[in-house]
Amino acid sequence: MESKLHSGFFHPVLRQIQESSTSISPSNLMYPVFIIYGENKLIAALKPLVAKGLSSILLFGVINSSLKDNTASVADTVKNPVLPAIQLLKKVYPDLLIVCDVCLCGYTDHGHCGILTKDGIIDNEASLKRIAEVALGYAKFGCHVVAPSDMMDGRVKAIKDILHGAGYGSTVSVLSYAAKFASKFYGPFRDAADSAPAFGDRRQYQLPPGSKGLALRAVSRDIEEGADMIMVKPGLAYLDIANEVKRKHSEYPLFMYQVSGEYAMLIHASKAGVFSLKEAALESLTSMRRAGVDVIITYFVPSLLLEWL
Repeated sequence: MESKLHSGFFHPVLRQIQESSTSISPSNLMYPVFIIYGENKLIAALKPLVAKGLSSILLFGVINSSLKDNTASVADTVKNPVLPAIQLLKKVYPDLLIVCDVCLCGYTDHGHCGILTKDGIIDNEASLKRIAEVALGYAKFGCHVVAPSDMMDGRVKAIKDILHGAGYGSTVSVLSYAAKFASKFYGPFRDAADSAPAFGDRRQYQLPPGSKGLALRAVSRDIEEGADMIMVKPGLAYLDIANEVKRKHSEYPLFMYQVSGEYAMLIHASKAGVFSLKEAALESLTSMRRAGVDVIITYFVPSLLLEWL
């Protein structure tokens, strides 16, 4: 019999059935939030979202430039606004999953993701030690998940080792930015977090955009080192990577970060009348779910939870 397709999706309920594996619910969303020292707007901002089902949050710290140095010495002290925020969140929203981005770029005066040698190149071993110390600092203050985004070789093992040694091996998870690409879509984030490199770029430690093989090797390496969950970043330009990772490592929860540049493109295009923001944003998020992504980190969380879902 000749195959006919229209009879399979002519009705709204049939269309929902065809898309059942791409549904978006609060459990598929994680909200990225920037914490600024001295500001206390976090609890009020999250209240309506938690009431609508927000269950996880990804925290980034933003500090004054005067506190930055070449070793990110402030990152694991109370001068990092993330640390007191963790304790406040646990008190007010005890069921909220608290994830902390672990990187040095927002706390170093040079803006790179690791410790540099005198020649201005990455000192991987020194970077591992410092990144692990920062991860332990977040664990001590009560975060549930540390998420290393630095892309240093061996950082998952370094973090796992220090967490186990300090007694947090079974109570703090590691969400690895396992496949993080040297993307042009990060621009708005770097402005907001004041974390752009003071010189050079991050191509020596972030993946080349066309590198499928390297990306899969990076994911496999981080899994071997003990990562509990894995992430692909950015989003739409790397759906093929997400799909391949999920196919090869289906037993691991897969996260994808719809980064600030992607968010900005959708916002500006909608303001220019190119399309409906709601429909285009939902289409982009649905494509990530279709690729196999379990949790999407997106700045659209307030719109999704309060208006769209």
